[in-house]
Amino acid sequence: MLDTSPLLNSMPPREPLQMQVQDLGAAPAKRASARTPARPTIWRIATFAPALIGTALLMYGIYGWLAAAGMTGLEWALLMMIGATFVWVTLSVSTVGVAIAGLLAREQADSRSPQSIIPLDVALLVPIYNEVPWDVFGNASAMLDDLAAHKVPHRYTLFVLSDTRDETIATQEWQAYQRLAATAPFPVYYRRRKANTDKKVGNILDWITGWGAAHEAMVILDADSLMSGRAIERLASELSSDPDAGLIQTFPMLIGAETLFARIQQFSNIAYGWLLAEGLALWSRSEGNYWGHNAIIRTRAFAQCAGLPHLTTRGRADLILSHDFVEAGLLRRAGWGVRFLPRVTGSFEETPGTLIDYTLRDRRWCRGNLQHLRLLRTKGLHPVSRFHLFHGAVSYLLSPAWFLLLVIWALLGKDADTNVIRYFNEANPFFPDWPPAMSHIDSAVFLIIMYAMLLTPKIAGAAIISATPAASRIFGGHRAFLTAFGTEVLLSIAYAPIMMIQQTKAVIHAAFTRSEPWSPQRRDAQHYPLITLIKFHWLETVLGLMLTVGLVGGLISLWLLPIAAGLLLAVPLSALSALNIAECAPRSLAMNSPYTLREPKIVMRARLARAQIKAQLTVNVPAE
Repeated sequence: MLDTSPLLNSMPPREPLQMQVQDLGAAPAKRASARTPARPTIWRIATFAPALIGTALLMYGIYGWLAAAGMTGLEWALLMMIGATFVWVTLSVSTVGVAIAGLLAREQADSRSPQSIIPLDVALLVPIYNEVPWDVFGNASAMLDDLAAHKVPHRYTLFVLSDTRDETIATQEWQAYQRLAATAPFPVYYRRRKANTDKKVGNILDWITGWGAAHEAMVILDADSLMSGRAIERLASELSSDPDAGLIQTFPMLIGAETLFARIQQFSNIAYGWLLAEGLALWSRSEGNYWGHNAIIRTRAFAQCAGLPHLTTRGRADLILSHDFVEAGLLRRAGWGVRFLPRVTGSFEETPGTLIDYTLRDRRWCRGNLQHLRLLRTKGLHPVSRFHLFHGAVSYLLSPAWFLLLVIWALLGKDADTNVIRYFNEANPFFPDWPPAMSHIDSAVFLIIMYAMLLTPKIAGAAIISATPAASRIFGGHRAFLTAFGTEVLLSIAYAPIMMIQQTKAVIHAAFTRSEPWSPQRRDAQHYPLITLIKFHWLETVLGLMLTVGLVGGLISLWLLPIAAGLLLAVPLSALSALNIAECAPRSLAMNSPYTLREPKIVMRARLARAQIKAQLTVNVPAE
């Protein structure tokens, strides 16, 4: 049983704010806008039109190939599937194109005059569940100290909202809280719930209905979130000076990557992610999205418009899992702006260190994102908010779609003699051949188009950095950057088939099971035993072996070799993902980025604070 002693909770006097549960079947009245919103029509046309046109052209070309002997129902299904997968690839390409166009047009971020900034009471909320205490409180200490180092007009209060179930961790949390509260330059409070009802959604709800009325805004932080004082201050000032903004999201950059897999994610995030973020910010404008952390929210707007109901499924009440997308849509539905500011620097988060840890987290996200398909019927949502919900689900549905295309392609063989799917034969002469044999040149062209589209965002980002001497220098120089770029691309291609299979399994699991085991994200990467790796990746290995046999026997196209190799080597690649390349790899192969070569001051401050708190808590832990 949890210890409910007042000593384990230290909160200010209650100032409750009512949280209104929203009716998804009825649209609320929209608030009147205080200013004329920007019109993003041109940017949206520039994003979606090329994607649709490019997909239509590809489908027309494939239709001409398939229709040579007449179209069948299966051929139409294949054509539609190709279009449904390819359009999302072209959409990422056009988003990058819009970002580049915006940069060339010198599109400026919204600016605010100092006179328009009214001081706010801002709550910094850190919801936690069985996290490493010194990491959480070390980050909190660094953020508060960095805020204090700036001349800030706003008033800040930190709340650590614990849902921890482990008694040992809870004791350490309380000790770390006492240490932080005694030295912090701003007020710090700690609350541990008796039961973690509705997980993070319930944790935030509990704070709003208990203390939300005292704070005009809240900055939501994850356990691994880290934000500089300047970034927090920029968010508060933006919200203060924009009366229509209900939520402002930053673009968190990845830090703390030491393993091979984490370095892939970090390098990609820093080198290419900014382009996609710029494009998204341009065309989404006031219809942006929310990623659940490193964002500021207007407290009363959230309480009035974003209270989530439970979904009824076969007589049971289901929690909305990927709540952040839905909350953003509900805020916009009520007339509040949801903005994305990718140019706010100093917003950071961490990433799982191994392929297995990343996949386990991805499974939880998959279940929540697929749930969004049920929420598309919500009344009054802005079309762009519906798109965000749909895109979140499609990002996982694409993997089974790609897998099905891979199966069909493998069955096609490399010529008419190795084509497994054949309707016309001596025993059945009344049906046409399906599908026509794909020549080696057709296969090559098709694959080149697909890989070109998939790699275009990476190539565009790399080209901009390579062409900018100042940008190349912060990556360690031109040669170091291009080496890291090449390494990241090759490793991403190797891991992509494994992720395709794992996400396909996640989709199937979400469709046929009721729940997903939930545990805190592992932030300390470790090497998994061989037996664990084999159990986790046996399906990829079997599929890779089947494709390899087909390649060796001359039954399938050699263009499938990269996919076959990635699947066949799933176990060693997964083991390799945990390799600490920050320590053992040559500098040229370590995929360094600006944050690994020159650690930001806030990151350094957090690392030192973590070490100090860890040392103190370790000394104070009683021996068993």
